[in-house]
Amino acid sequence: MFAGHKNLQILNISNNFLSDIDFDVSYTPKLKILDLSNNNITMISNKQSLNTLTKMMGQSTFAIDLSNNVLSCNCRTLGFLQWIVNDWDHFRNNGNYKCKLDNKTIITMHNFRTIVRQFAKDCNSYSTIVICVTLGIVVFLFTLCAGLMYRYRWKLRYMYYMTKSRYYRYKPDDDNESYTYNAFISYSDEEKDFVVKECIPILEDADEMKLCIHHRDFLPGEEISVNITNAIHESKKTICIITRSFLDSYYCMFEFNMARMESIYSRNEQNILFLVFYEQIQPRNLPLVMLELVQNQSYIEYPNDEQGNVVFWGKVREAIV
Repeated sequence: MFAGHKNLQILNISNNFLSDIDFDVSYTPKLKILDLSNNNITMISNKQSLNTLTKMMGQSTFAIDLSNNVLSCNCRTLGFLQWIVNDWDHFRNNGNYKCKLDNKTIITMHNFRTIVRQFAKDCNSYSTIVICVTLGIVVFLFTLCAGLMYRYRWKLRYMYYMTKSRYYRYKPDDDNESYTYNAFISYSDEEKDFVVKECIPILEDADEMKLCIHHRDFLPGEEISVNITNAIHESKKTICIITRSFLDSYYCMFEFNMARMESIYSRNEQNILFLVFYEQIQPRNLPLVMLELVQNQSYIEYPNDEQGNVVFWGKVREAIV
């Protein structure tokens, strides 16, 4: 705009209803006075214009007049206000500068520097509050999400593995023909002899039931978690051989919880779990969800006598059938 006016010394563009300036005055190296008074300028937002004016303020004779403009005074314009303070001596009639606060109040900036310093403190406090509140919200949301994920962790795992195995569908509890196995036996390695020497001969050989035994029936090469969820889904019941080793085993508890999820989300909340307490375990050492099954009488204790064995295996057969 001002190219070719290298000798221009005074530029008076006051009373022109300007709201901002975005022209380049670098073409007027001899400019001494830039009169912007009596306009509608709230701030100079153009960074290039600010940089050019800052360079020109390197000349001791250069001055800007922003009087009778109602400047905007808030945290968003703090950088512009501090720019004025930093080169205060280059602003003419600075005692007449006015400022409009966020609440629409207009004040005369008789003590401009003090007011801007106070703005800086307030804005820093505001920024600190915003940062703290934002961090608080982030922490709250993270904690909430983590809490929800923990609360529904078994449901999420169950849904994931059922989707992965593509078997997610409801099976009626009384439809034996829709199941590959009569029961899935969940046990720790320490109870393998009990499963091999008692469960299989009595339930499979004598009663002609079909059991799913992980060391025998799981598909080799398949992910163990998928094998477990498939076995539970393809079995009418899940029999858990409860021992201290079972409670300490990640995969045993995984099988137990996946069977719970199967009951809730695939079997219309019909219980498919039956607990066999192979060891004496105090109730306080059992998970709450396992205690619920005990309270519902969905369990039996392994006996130490031959007569008790007859009742024991009868109860197991009844639970499966």
